[in-house]
Amino acid sequence: MQAEYDFSQGERGRFYRENAELQLPVFLEDSVRDYLQARAKEKGIGLNDLVNALLKQDIALIEAAK
Repeated sequence: MQAEYDFSQGERGRFYRENAELQLPVFLEDSVRDYLQARAKEKGIGLNDLVNALLKQDIALIEAAK
């Protein structure tokens, strides 16, 4: 790295996108990932679809218990 950088020609907000969505990575423990991957394969769906379906069920249960 250089000791100093020249940002005098920089443009503030050049890469800002107002409606951009940030996709946060979620890291599963190995055993959890392996189990869910096997269940997703059995159902013929993707891991993301299975995890989202399970989380939606949990959200519905939490909301119902309020």
